[in-house]
Amino acid sequence: MKTLVIGGGGREHAIVWKLAQSPVPNRISSVPGNPGIALHGECITLSEPSPKAYLVIAEQLQADLTVVGPEAPLVDGVVDVFREAGKRIIGPTAKAACLEGSKVFSKRFMERHGIPTARAVTVPGSSQALEALRQFTFPVVLKYDGLAAGKGVILAENKSEAEKGLAALPSGQYVVEEYLVGEEVSFIAFVHENGVIPLEATQDHKAIFDGDRGPNTGGMGAYCDGRILSGSETGEIMERVILPTVEGMKKEGAPFTGFLYAGLMITDEGPKVLEYNVRLGDPEAQALMHHMDSDLMETLLEGAVPRWRPEPSVCVVLAAHGYPGKLRIGDLITGIEKCEATVFHAGTRLTERGLETAGGRVLGVTASGPTLQSAIDNTYAAVRRIHFDGLQYRTDIGRKGLARWA
Repeated sequence: MKTLVIGGGGREHAIVWKLAQSPVPNRISSVPGNPGIALHGECITLSEPSPKAYLVIAEQLQADLTVVGPEAPLVDGVVDVFREAGKRIIGPTAKAACLEGSKVFSKRFMERHGIPTARAVTVPGSSQALEALRQFTFPVVLKYDGLAAGKGVILAENKSEAEKGLAALPSGQYVVEEYLVGEEVSFIAFVHENGVIPLEATQDHKAIFDGDRGPNTGGMGAYCDGRILSGSETGEIMERVILPTVEGMKKEGAPFTGFLYAGLMITDEGPKVLEYNVRLGDPEAQALMHHMDSDLMETLLEGAVPRWRPEPSVCVVLAAHGYPGKLRIGDLITGIEKCEATVFHAGTRLTERGLETAGGRVLGVTASGPTLQSAIDNTYAAVRRIHFDGLQYRTDIGRKGLARWA
């Protein structure tokens, strides 16, 4: 078996790490990969990544399967290019990837198909967005229409914050949305030709600081625990959100395959969709892959329902100085070899000095334990062994679960 994984972040390291455990002999390659991924397979650099360039690599490797990690290649149509060439690939077509690629499309799609979501209006520019604020009470949510690496959403407590938030977002269309009260849950399903498989629920922590304070990031940590949702809650989400989404895309001529991620707010009225992603979340993937007790390859190739370990898994992201704003890179990383945990690389590089920071989210330290508290303790014990100048991380990953089940 020859497998190509597209991407070079923490999510892709987690995917490669899990695929490397498959009992099926597997030669794994990744483009571009990272120093952590290089421990499990070959890393290939592309000077100008594009769907066609990825296809050339897959053909040169004679890859039997390609797995796409990040959203940008999916929105750019990498699945369409591979399928036209007869190459097997995991992910949605460009048309189906609009669920993530366009907040305006996804909001209107939910409205067309009766999928529960927040009340919202779409506007063509920032001036119209400010005008639309009159239809809402604060706090209000502002969303940029296109891809923004997980940082295209602004929560504004007042008009001044809304003005500053819009100024910080790229120009284009926006969604102005009511603020929902409840608890967020990341719900991911694997959609294949013959069915839809829900994965274990996870909970992401988007804000940079403890207590969900500060600007949004790509995600500062996540945990996976079988108790996050009950069986009836999972059934409700499948019935009201996931299956109608899959059926709706089919009706609109864009059948969905791959990982369908619904970012949900669990409200007093039930689950409501905050956003769609069309791939595994990051850092949710790190917690999920660590929590999975079965062969990921078997699920990807055959649609086998995965098995899950009873022990919760926790991932804490270590971020670089300045993140999510102006970054400083090139700080020397030490202590990973002392960790009794799985350390997924995200923004790292190898130089003559050793391992250095090379991105905003640098590492995802992940561990499990017989209880959520012990999983948290094990993860943070490993976190404290790692050092680089400017290191920052949240200290409350998983705390909401502890409060819920106290």
